[in-house]
Amino acid sequence: MADSYQTKLWGGRFKQEEDERMNRFNENFSVTHWLLQPDIEGSMAHVTMLVQVGLLTSQEGQLLHQGLAGILADVESGKLALCGDYEDIHTFVELNLVKRVGDVGKKLHTARSRNDQVNLDMKLYVRAQVKQVIDKIHNLQDTIRQKAQQNPCIMPGYTHLQRAQVITFQSHLMAYHGMLARDSVRLSNALGLMGENPLGCGALAGTTHAIDRQLTSRLLGFERPYQSFEDGVSDRDYCLEAMADFSILMMHLSRLAEELILWGSQEFGFVELDDRYTTGSSIMPQKKNSDAAELVRGKTGRVYGGLMGLLTTMKGLPLAYNKDMQEDKEPFYDSAQTVLDCLFMMERMIATLKVKGERMKQAVKQGFLNATEVADYLVAKGMPFRDAHAVVGKMVLWCEEQGKSIEEMTQEQMSQFSPLLQGDLYSYIDYENILHKGIKKEMLEI
Repeated sequence: MADSYQTKLWGGRFKQEEDERMNRFNENFSVTHWLLQPDIEGSMAHVTMLVQVGLLTSQEGQLLHQGLAGILADVESGKLALCGDYEDIHTFVELNLVKRVGDVGKKLHTARSRNDQVNLDMKLYVRAQVKQVIDKIHNLQDTIRQKAQQNPCIMPGYTHLQRAQVITFQSHLMAYHGMLARDSVRLSNALGLMGENPLGCGALAGTTHAIDRQLTSRLLGFERPYQSFEDGVSDRDYCLEAMADFSILMMHLSRLAEELILWGSQEFGFVELDDRYTTGSSIMPQKKNSDAAELVRGKTGRVYGGLMGLLTTMKGLPLAYNKDMQEDKEPFYDSAQTVLDCLFMMERMIATLKVKGERMKQAVKQGFLNATEVADYLVAKGMPFRDAHAVVGKMVLWCEEQGKSIEEMTQEQMSQFSPLLQGDLYSYIDYENILHKGIKKEMLEI
């Protein structure tokens, strides 16, 4: 075989060149450029440790550090292109390092395998992406709270998409604030479980070199090394957990997107999305489509698919490393970027949202949203709740037949259903008063 070191990090025991289709099938450099920064970060920590334990001289370590830093700087400036016939990002870094510093570059991989190296790279990348997602969750929460506080108007609350009881737009929007708070906690917990350092696990059984795994753990911000080498090279739980948390987060964003879509329809007319986050129709001039919200809703399935794909990839793998695990990268990357994009778009939609309080107030008066309070009134007068429920049900049926709301009934009409219904009922079931009663005050105090 030709000098495989010119294109690959292996090849000494092979007699024939790799089939070109196999080369393309195996290659993942073109879709993992984003691992460059964590790969160099991990390599620098590895070099520092090798110098510390005497496997490299200080001069060699300095030369390697300079070379690695130079590669990163040149890529970021555009001087060095992330392209070429490289099997993976590790090959790109090491071969370019050898070009810059000579044979000392070939010492970089001492006491390391691509198995522990790639898991380290992925863990560093996942950790960084999860932190970004948490930050964007907090940004969205701040915007939701601000929009909610600016719009304490009353609106119908729904169950089964049927008008149920009076609430406030403020309290409704803050329900999503609560969901996002749990999403943030889940992702923070996931970060807490990313404290084990894979570097030093080798291919699956460590190394005979006297390395210092505690040092690299400290340098890279990990709490400790993996106790099991085999676990250290084959663990992808941290990817799966982050993607599972992303999926729950996207479910929450999708529910909010669905409500923005419904509320923005002419049938509801509760809100209006800003022009910047909507599109029009190529044939219908009057259309204003809620495409940003619809895409958030649609991309939720994409994130779910990434999670299910990786779960399926991992479910039957024996210990330790298998090339199947290469399939962790694209789904995680796509999921993380999708989540970040959706959080950004949702924050912008909420920040620029026009809330139509008067339209919401009109809708409140059309759905018997004070019926439960009539039952509560009767209970307060001594009637058992189940009997009160039946009485109010009959009142609603009568009102529907007469085209009236409960508050439009005369006292004489009410008394036909129960003598307990007196004149003080009108103030008891006033929508504003309802919101100021008892525990419902919390809706006004967010």
